[in-house]
Amino acid sequence: MVLLVLGVLLFAGVHFIPSLAPAVKNSWTGKLGENGYKGVFSLLLLASFALMILGWRSAQPAFVYAPPPALHLPSLGLMYLAFFLLVISNRPSRLRLLVRHPQLTGVALWGVAHLLLNGDSRSLVLFGGMTAWAVLEILAINRRDGQWTREPAPAISADVINVAIAAVAVVVVIALHPWLSGVAVR
Repeated sequence: MVLLVLGVLLFAGVHFIPSLAPAVKNSWTGKLGENGYKGVFSLLLLASFALMILGWRSAQPAFVYAPPPALHLPSLGLMYLAFFLLVISNRPSRLRLLVRHPQLTGVALWGVAHLLLNGDSRSLVLFGGMTAWAVLEILAINRRDGQWTREPAPAISADVINVAIAAVAVVVVIALHPWLSGVAVR
């Protein structure tokens, strides 16, 4: 479990640097250059993923609560919405008029959906930790960046394409989920 906790903390810590410690980012960028900073950032994130994967696989889960079966289908709906938000984080969408941080909101919904489906200790660490990070990151970025300027609304066809991309992404993740996590989507 220690590796899993360290992985989540490293992931969050690296991501908090630009929003909570811009002086650290500026210092590293000054010493390493923009590409050097991005390289170190990426290596630290890869290390965090390795720690999370190894921690997940090595942790013995202890059951904390039994997820209600009635929440299974709503959780899957939340998961699709999370994927849709991840898709629109880099694409035009009318939903971006309502959601300032679609990628972080998508991560938070992904975490909540997993917590509704899994009641074991390692799920609480991974999905609870990632959800907490995403919410805190949204608050930190909002504080740093101030007022939100919305983009003009794109054509509705952009969201039709986004729905299709999200559906394909969900199908791919469902197919890869047993290999990635050792657990089949049911």
